Amino acid sequence: MIAIFSDTHSSRGHELEGNALTAAREADTVIHAGDFTTEAALEAFQTECNRLDAVHGNADSAAVRDRLPTARVVEAGGVRFAVTHRRDGGETGLAMFGRSRGADVVVSGHTHRPTVVETDEAVLLNPGSHADPRGNRPGFAVLEERGDGESGLEGEIREPDGAVLEAFGVPTA
Repeated sequence: MIAIFSDTHSSRGHELEGNALTAAREADTVIHAGDFTTEAALEAFQTECNRLDAVHGNADSAAVRDRLPTARVVEAGGVRFAVTHRRDGGETGLAMFGRSRGADVVVSGHTHRPTVVETDEAVLLNPGSHADPRGNRPGFAVLEERGDGESGLEGEIREPDGAVLEAFGVPTA
């Protein structure tokens, strides 16, 4: 399982609870698209996760920025993820960012709005914010191998209690 988070915005810790906490603990890979805000939040995530691949966001402290890149590529579940906090140019900018990295999925944050957009280039995924939704529904994403014998991953954006906001698929070659 792959769990994806963004925009924790915490001075205390990871702010994970319920299904979101379980997903972070059980995932083989956790991707975070930035804005932990503090080292305490980053370190709390690192403590809960088997493998954390993260980038920093615009609201992260200098200490967090020193520890994390602005962008990265993550290979997990047979899928290539390009991860950034935000990219100028909206969907087009994100698609171009993904194309330049050969990505199947582009993970971003910043808006706090859980969103999935399927383009010809890649799936654009913003998991939202599980801890600070700012008027949006709180969210995070989970991706798992398809159970129907087909290749690729099936994903869901969920609320912290596990309620599914949106389901989507990610094909693999």
